[in-house]
Order: sequence, then C-alpha cells, then structure tokens
Amino acid sequence: MPVLNVAFVGSEELARSLAKKGDVRDIESYVFKEVHEGETRILSLLRPLRHPERLRPLLSVLNVAKAGIVEINKVDAALGEVLVAFAAADIQIGHAIISPEEGGWVDPEQVQMILTQAGLGNWKLHVDVPDEHSLREDLLSNLKSGDQEAPLVIPIDQHFNVKGVGLVAIGYVQAGSISKHDEIIVLPAQEKGIARSLQVMDDDVELSIVGDRVGVAIRNLREEALHRGCILTHENADGLVRHNSSTFTLTKAPFQKRDLAKGDVLHAAIDLQFQVGRIDQLDDSQITVNWEQPLWIQKRDAAPVIIAQLDAGNMRIMGTADSIAPA
Repeated sequence: MPVLNVAFVGSEELARSLAKKGDVRDIESYVFKEVHEGETRILSLLRPLRHPERLRPLLSVLNVAKAGIVEINKVDAALGEVLVAFAAADIQIGHAIISPEEGGWVDPEQVQMILTQAGLGNWKLHVDVPDEHSLREDLLSNLKSGDQEAPLVIPIDQHFNVKGVGLVAIGYVQAGSISKHDEIIVLPAQEKGIARSLQVMDDDVELSIVGDRVGVAIRNLREEALHRGCILTHENADGLVRHNSSTFTLTKAPFQKRDLAKGDVLHAAIDLQFQVGRIDQLDDSQITVNWEQPLWIQKRDAAPVIIAQLDAGNMRIMGTADSIAPA
C-alpha cells in the first residue's frame, strides 16, 4: 500500500476535512485511505503540535514528509520559520492555503513573495480553502514508490511493551523494506533482534515498504536498546555512516541573519534524530561539530540534514549541512 506522508501545518478543522484523525503524540496523524484502480492509496497527514514553542515536532514531521500543506491565517515570524523549514527539508510539492482569522486579511501577493524568497516558489497558492476532494487528488497524484532496494532504515519515534506481543518499536520506513522474521540490528546500541510481526495502519502485514509507519514487534531485544531517534536496519546492510564528529558547509537559510561561531551549540535534524553538538572548528565555510551522541547519516542521496539553533530567536533554522562527512 503506497503512502504519501504530508507535513501539515494548519487547523484541526482543515485536517479533519481531508482525513480521519488517528493517534496523537507531539504529532497528530490523519489518514485517508481509498482503493483506486484496484490499488489501495493512503494519504497520511502529520500535524506537529506546539509550534512555535517547540521546533523538534516540526522538524520530525519534515524528516519523513514528501509533500506539504500550510494553512495561513496571518503573516508573522512563525509562518516565516515554517516556510523556511519546509524549504530546508526540500519539500517541493506543497499547497499554501490562505484562510484569514475572522475579521482579518492576508495579502496573497505578500504570501507569494515570501514563498518565493523562502525557496517554495513552485508551491500552489490558494486564496481560498480548496475543495477537499481536489486537494486530496492533487496530493495523491504525487504518490511514488520509494527506494525499496536501498539498505533498510527505520528511525524509531516510540516504543512500548504490549501484552501478548512483547516489545514493539514504531517508526517510518525511510529506505528499503522489512519482512516478517527478518533479523535486525538497532543503532547505536548495536543490539540484534528478530521482527516477530509487522503492523501497518492497524493491519498485520508480511512486508513493510518506504513511507509506511510500521509497528515492529521485536523478539530477543532489550527494551533499553530502543529510544526516540534510534534506527532499525538489517545486519551488514551498510547503509548508514556513524558520525561522532562531522564536517560540513552550511547553506544558510533565507531570512537567517545570524552567523555561527566557534563554541556555538546547534542541533541536527535527520531521520527523526535531533542531535545536539558544539562547533569545534570554523574555517571559512568549513564547520566541524562534535556531537554529544552519534549522528547516523544515510550513504545514499537522501533527505537534507537540517541545522538549527534553539536560542536563535524567531528564526531557529540556520540552514542545511552540505557535503557532510565524518570528521
């Protein structure tokens, strides 16, 4: 069942018009499922909560999304940060929907200018809330199969014990595929287990592919090996590189006026990881960062590594880490 994960920043009312509400954490999920020409298609809206107070839920959603929806009821600094974050995540398929607060007004020309400046000039701008059927169809037309031949990468965002089932880890398949009874390894703990069973959209499945939010019941694994941001992969898959320290050049985000300096603390967001590090060296455009915990980067050409500073005021997105390599 192919799934399109959509980062959704907007009202619960609009989200409910497009899909059925599912689980709630620091991210709300809404799911629309249909059978089209004999094939089941799934639209999964991921709505981060508590932005702008918290940045991590927004970046976590952007780590797994392939498309975006932003509902705009006013133009302010929070909107600017949201749009810059979408651009940093390279979400080029998107819809900006103008829906002013009661008695308010939003200038479409101003919004289009901000979209263009942020790097989202090819997004579709709606001056009114579009028909939900046409919006869903437009999004689903972008549904594509992910890279199932790549080494398995499943970043985990929650885990728990289920009576009669055992230890279950839940996350998004970012690359490759996982089958029931596969032997897996958890990074960074380097501990092994066996996929006892798989569940996608409350259905037991034999195989889970890119885009799926999958629950993996794992046999022969300590619960202590799992935490938010850890990664499941196949043993000897060789799809990830461990970074205790990294060097990279920073492509600065639009509207970002702040410069980084040696000793600065920053965060890297990639594959549901949100790792903190400190700048050890800054030589022209080359930055070296020591991470408090290992950062795992896919070897293939995958999503950008987003760099943020949580104390940077209204624009916490610093940019993206380009040509990142272990130091």
